[in-house]
Amino acid sequence: MRTGSAETARQRWRTGTSSTQDPKDKALICTPMSSSPSLQSADSAGSQTSFNLAIIPAEPEPPTSDLVCESRVAALGAGALSDAELVALSLGGSGRGESALALARRLLAEAGSLHRLLAWNEADFRQRTGIGRARAWRIIAAFEAARRVFTRPVEELPILKQAEQVAQYLTPFTAGLEVEVFWTLCLNRKSRLLRKVDVTIGTATAALAHPREVFRAAIREGACSVVAAHFHPSGDPAPSGQDVALTRLLRDAAKTIEIGFQDHVIVGRASADPQGKGFFSFWQAGLL
Repeated sequence: MRTGSAETARQRWRTGTSSTQDPKDKALICTPMSSSPSLQSADSAGSQTSFNLAIIPAEPEPPTSDLVCESRVAALGAGALSDAELVALSLGGSGRGESALALARRLLAEAGSLHRLLAWNEADFRQRTGIGRARAWRIIAAFEAARRVFTRPVEELPILKQAEQVAQYLTPFTAGLEVEVFWTLCLNRKSRLLRKVDVTIGTATAALAHPREVFRAAIREGACSVVAAHFHPSGDPAPSGQDVALTRLLRDAAKTIEIGFQDHVIVGRASADPQGKGFFSFWQAGLL
């Protein structure tokens, strides 16, 4: 049987190599020596040599309370969280020391309320233990976003019941365009615009779209109905054969998924339109 030695044990410990000897030949044992831990190597002859070990502490896990906040917002949504939990998520966890939730509770207690905390500036936050520059900026930015929601007027989006209203709304977006663009206009039950979605950007003569792209946006926005629209860079809004075929596909798809298909409007320019209107409506032409 091969015998080991204290020097071999030291060498393997320095290099990090593992022992391939039988466990009966050699055992590495951690025991305290004075105030420092040590490693003892015992060979088959019974001799022992001790030397000190350096202990490197493991990286601490995030505080459990911070993980609970994240679990609650994932399961219940932000509306179910307390003021302290909302502030804690805005602060973000540091992974060491005081938890973000404990810090948030302390900040709210010092400020007196969430409303008063909203008025704090960077210096106010930086004076508190546990808040550095990054954390201060993070929570100030979150508060500023909330402040803007309540101080800025809500933009009133247009009602698009008629093709004329659709063309008037879209014309500013066509300025300078040299290629066809296809839009989906998502509407609520009162035909007020929820969102304008750019579906495809094509060439100078074509902007093909597929029903799945057109109605994906409508489903995502919870639209009650849609208006499909696209731009002819030539200025002439007269529909092509492809436009007619696509409109039929969109009409049939809308029936299948039970979303209203209000119209397909082609926007051009009045100066290039033989009818002088600057747009073409499939609804007005009786093609829907």
